[in-house]
Amino acid sequence: MALHVMDEAARHLGCKKPRCQEGCPIGTNIPEVIRLLKEGKLDEAGWMLFENNPLTTVCSLVCNHESQCEGHCIRGIKEAPVHFSIIENYISTTYANKMVKGPAPSNGRRAAVIGAGPAGLTIAIILARYGYQVTIFDGRDKIGGVMRYGIPDFRLPDAVLDDIAYRHLELKGIKFRPNTYIGNTLTIDDLFRDGYESVFVGAGLWRPNRLNIKGESLGHVSYAINYLANPDAFHLGERVVVIGTGNSAMDCARTAIRKGARHVVCVARGNTIGASQYETSYAKLEGVDFLMNKATLEIRDDGVVLSDNQKREDGSTVTVEGTEKLYPCDSVIIAVSQGAESNLVQTTRGIDTTGKGLLAVDEDGRTSRPGVFAAGDAVNGARTVVEAVANGKRVAEAMHAYMQSLPMPEPDRYADVPVAQDAQVLHNPAET
Repeated sequence: MALHVMDEAARHLGCKKPRCQEGCPIGTNIPEVIRLLKEGKLDEAGWMLFENNPLTTVCSLVCNHESQCEGHCIRGIKEAPVHFSIIENYISTTYANKMVKGPAPSNGRRAAVIGAGPAGLTIAIILARYGYQVTIFDGRDKIGGVMRYGIPDFRLPDAVLDDIAYRHLELKGIKFRPNTYIGNTLTIDDLFRDGYESVFVGAGLWRPNRLNIKGESLGHVSYAINYLANPDAFHLGERVVVIGTGNSAMDCARTAIRKGARHVVCVARGNTIGASQYETSYAKLEGVDFLMNKATLEIRDDGVVLSDNQKREDGSTVTVEGTEKLYPCDSVIIAVSQGAESNLVQTTRGIDTTGKGLLAVDEDGRTSRPGVFAAGDAVNGARTVVEAVANGKRVAEAMHAYMQSLPMPEPDRYADVPVAQDAQVLHNPAET
């Protein structure tokens, strides 16, 4: 592995104008990282990666490298590009094992992060570096958000996220409150009452978009975000139809094959596939078929009724009458993106939303309510992990500036009360 990594590093040209860095949404200093590695300074290269991108171990695995760093590599014009994803993964995973530094000195201020996805984790880590007491609230039992519950383990192993939970959260003193939906029992108002000076909302997109066709409620139908969260809970059978061709659809199709499906087909409305070329090529290699230019008309117990789609001169699509056919299958997975949940916004005063139900923010993530910030999918819709991290970095700095402009919080009114001496209920009877 190391030799292969060094071979790739040796192919780097050291361009004066690093197109690879320009193509990285988070601006990773790729030439400098590779230079440090070639000089045997792996720890310095690792430190640089994590300082720039707290989720570098994740991004090395799931970034759309073909259209970002590697897609901009000048070597890729005539030959294979320098595969920085391999270099980044080797450096970050090796250096991660050496990250044992404890929390920064407390600055006496609290910040809340709603959602343990890529944007929320990035903000929590950066604020903890400044000394804030950070608590992350999430409706799931483990960190990761869409990274854990929306990306299959064969693409992003849970162990990578578990390591982030240990090295970035536990060691840094960041508290994680699992299985807690802000907007139900607890609200944003409660967070401000309890001394959090700033709140970040990164709740993600967990409400599947519907097809709004007959048969969508049948027992053999599921939505991509629900299926990927726990594939073992579903029994799909041998023949599976996936409606959609984005990256989530590819994840569903490839997961279904790994779970025993023998025939999997993805259905596209048009003549193009939405997923990345890499993910599409893997899906085809593993046996996934594709039906292009098809409209989904109805889901039945024995399959899906599809018809041909035809593109008009104005770019719109029309269904071709008389082309309806039944495509037999045992299960159907609907993978046509997700929308925002509404509970949190409905229970919070003063937060504006867009027409799509997403949170309205300025360029630094400020919502219409002072002290409340947002980024990631809750603002931009479904995007990539690295884009969420890049947005999270910018918002973290805005939150830091906002909290520093506030007066120091007043001390807890009960901070100096004496400790009860007769609280026997707090003692273990076995120890007395």
